[in-house]
Amino acid sequence: ECLLKSRRKEHMTILGIDPGTATIGYGLVKKTGTKKLSRLFCLAQGLITTSPNLIFPRRLEKISHELRKILRQYQPDLVAIESLFFFRNLKTFIPVSRASGVIILEVSRLRIPLVEFTPMQVKSRVANYGRAEKKDVQKSIQRILGLKKLPEPDDVADALGVALCAALSPLDR
Repeated sequence: ECLLKSRRKEHMTILGIDPGTATIGYGLVKKTGTKKLSRLFCLAQGLITTSPNLIFPRRLEKISHELRKILRQYQPDLVAIESLFFFRNLKTFIPVSRASGVIILEVSRLRIPLVEFTPMQVKSRVANYGRAEKKDVQKSIQRILGLKKLPEPDDVADALGVALCAALSPLDR
C-alpha cells in the first residue's frame, strides 16, 4: 500500500482497474470535499479489449498502450487495482498475472501511487459485507456514485468498485 501523507487534497481522482487479458475494466472516480464530508462521482468508465487472435506479447503491448493513453488523458492522483488473491484455474492465473505486471509497470513509469485490494476488501468497503453477491456490490456502486443504471459489464463494475474502495479507505495512515 502507498502512503499519501503529502496528498491531502480536497479533490482526488482515482482510477480503478480490473485486470485481465481479453478485457480490462477501468473506472475513474473523483472524490471532492473533506475527510468528514466528501462526494464521489464517476468521471469515466470503459474497457480495454484485446483479441484472442493476437499472440500474447502483442496483447500485453496493446494493454500497455491503451492504459498509457488513459493515464495521460485523465492524470489520476491514485490508481487502485484488484489483486489476484486466489485462482481457480492456473491457465488463466498466469496470463492475468502477466497483464497485471504490465499495468503496474505503466503506472509506476508515470510515478502514480498505486494500491491493491482483494475482491473481499472491495466487497467489504463498498457493500459492507465481504461475501456480498456481485449484484449487491453493483447496486452499492450505483447508489454511491448516483448512476442511473447498474454498472456493466462486470469488468467495469469491478473497476469502479476498486476505485471506490480506494476512495473510501483511509489511505493516509
